[in-house]
Amino acid sequence: MRFATYTANGETFFGAITDAGAIALNDAFPGHASLFEVIAAGDFDQLALAAEGKPVTHKEFTYEMVMPDARRILCVGVNFPDRNAEYKDGSDQPKYMSLFPRFASGFTGHDRPLIRPPENHTLDYEGEVAIVIGKTGRRISQDDAYDHIAALTLCNEGTIRDWVRHAKFNVTQGKNWDNTGAIGPWLVPFTDAAQLDDARIQTHVNGELRQDDTLNRMMLPIRREIEYISTFMTLQPGDIIVTGTPTGAGARFDPPKYLVPGDVVEISVAGIGTLRNTIEDELV
Repeated sequence: MRFATYTANGETFFGAITDAGAIALNDAFPGHASLFEVIAAGDFDQLALAAEGKPVTHKEFTYEMVMPDARRILCVGVNFPDRNAEYKDGSDQPKYMSLFPRFASGFTGHDRPLIRPPENHTLDYEGEVAIVIGKTGRRISQDDAYDHIAALTLCNEGTIRDWVRHAKFNVTQGKNWDNTGAIGPWLVPFTDAAQLDDARIQTHVNGELRQDDTLNRMMLPIRREIEYISTFMTLQPGDIIVTGTPTGAGARFDPPKYLVPGDVVEISVAGIGTLRNTIEDELV
């Protein structure tokens, strides 16, 4: 079962996505205004039960960022061996992970345009798997890490490359331009370790394969990400961790292949789906 946030007829809904259309579930959860609130309350496993036997309510709709009211989004940087080599700085595999925050305002939904700002045209793509935490935890062991995941989704962690170089110690500026990234199309319940351990992620730009790798090659696996992050902060239901991108982002080509209006970026993982976005210039 797949669960998404979407708009139809000027209203926003959350619900189940089927091949025939969307099933709005807002009425089944009167105390929750969003998917985030459903997950935060520990009711994510009730969504499938609520959708069972219900008819499609919307055949035409527009996807939104899957959790537009997400409060905490943490991204892991430089987490594949070839990605580390792209920096050409001679560094070994890092002992600790690089982390930075992103905010929900920086993301749009599936089949929506990523917006290239007029201030800088170095908009780049990064295909990644994102996990959604479903159970509170602090100092979570790697053995227990997967027990804290509620759902999986996909992320295009779009970046304005020049703006990540504005300061010495952070990349926040280049990572948080409005609507430069996307998360979606939907949440897929996490039920089996193989959904992550056997996953292959691919990114195509205009049909050309740019990124292609397997999550089992991560330098710091997702179990380790959960362990490390939960050491310094209590992970809470609804937290999103964007787990890292393989080699092949546009900035690493010579010359760079930054995104331009009309481009189409597709990020795919079997068992999760495909996140597709076009590129448009911001209207100012």
